[in-house]
Amino acid sequence: MSGGAVIPVTAVLLVLCMGLWATALLPEVVTALAFFGLAMLLRLGGAGTIFSGFSASAFWLVLSGMIVGQGMTRTGLGARMARSLAARLSGSYGRFIAGLVMLSFLIAFVMPSNLGRIALMIPITLALCDAYGLKAGRPGRTGAVLAVGVATPILSAAILPANVPNLVMAGSAERLLGLHLSYLSYFVLHAPVLALAKGAMLVALIVRLFPDRLAETARGLPTLPPISGAERRLAIILACTLALWMTDSLHGLAPAWVGLAAAVICLMPRIGVLPAEAFQQVNLRTCFYIAALLGLVALVNETGLGERLGHLMLAVAPLEPGADAKNFAILTGLGTVLTLMVTANGAPALYTGLTGEMTEASGLSPLAVVSIQVIGYSTLFFPYQAPPIVFASELGGIRLRDATRLTLSFGVVSLLVAVPLDYVWWRILGQLK
Repeated sequence: MSGGAVIPVTAVLLVLCMGLWATALLPEVVTALAFFGLAMLLRLGGAGTIFSGFSASAFWLVLSGMIVGQGMTRTGLGARMARSLAARLSGSYGRFIAGLVMLSFLIAFVMPSNLGRIALMIPITLALCDAYGLKAGRPGRTGAVLAVGVATPILSAAILPANVPNLVMAGSAERLLGLHLSYLSYFVLHAPVLALAKGAMLVALIVRLFPDRLAETARGLPTLPPISGAERRLAIILACTLALWMTDSLHGLAPAWVGLAAAVICLMPRIGVLPAEAFQQVNLRTCFYIAALLGLVALVNETGLGERLGHLMLAVAPLEPGADAKNFAILTGLGTVLTLMVTANGAPALYTGLTGEMTEASGLSPLAVVSIQVIGYSTLFFPYQAPPIVFASELGGIRLRDATRLTLSFGVVSLLVAVPLDYVWWRILGQLK
């Protein structure tokens, strides 16, 4: 294709792919394969660029997370962890909701898959609701399901390998900027506000919007069987993986390769917890989706479309060197608007592609510009922006109208309270002046 036509055709492909991913008119893997095919047939870039997502660490971290998550499900370790902690949630409805929110966050450390955690937690949550007298139709049952459904994708934004948007962001930053994010420093930067403060806000909103009370005593909770050898081995693998993730700044091993090693060990005969045939059950659709997103970002930047989009964005919302408060607000707003347009999964791909232009215009460091988007894509107003919320609502039998009541309220409160708190915290850490 001639050089002059590459940019407009790439722009059309960008709008087409992002639109299909946002609206789910086609399965995400079909759109991903269509991107690879069209980009190559139209000769918009080289194979090294279009398929660069497959060599990104984000792709391998998603794949390894799928394998480890399957181990959590098959061995029963995930259900045991959730069930043993959930049994301590009785006492009051507020404590019950707070416990579910906390549990949804904690499991993200060892099970890096939003949909996997939803599939694990919702059946346990429904069983607990039945035991505590929160039958179908009760506000408390709605609140409990949404506590898991909303906390799972939003609070996990504070843990680097725990959800798809984080991995898209990290993969794009590595591919475009050579920027490697540290597990522990990332957690310190985001967890106090995006996990702790927003978790508390979520609990308060659920208790207010869906008030209820628990039965005096729980009944019908099954007794946990003795822990198996496979569960013990998987617990050791997870403990070592988590320890290496948290100390990556010391040994220099990227989280993706640590996760991949853990996945290989899980599949090893005798010492692992899964048969090799278990790989056939791994959901590769999400992996191809990640690879296509990263390849699309690389193509947008290689063709020069990213630079043009950056100039357009800066003309609408001008950044100024030295005006950190203004820059912080504009970049957060940009991340939030992109999330409204293309969902939380697609927003990091577009935003990170504009980082070079925004860094130069704002005077902020590339790390700060890249990291601010996390605040934006973790501020959701509608369930469609995060597929795990829709999935949880379907599994739990919750109306999307009720889910929207919560997400809309939570989004507004996050903008008014969490964003200013984040600005203060970033100044304390020295990321802003």
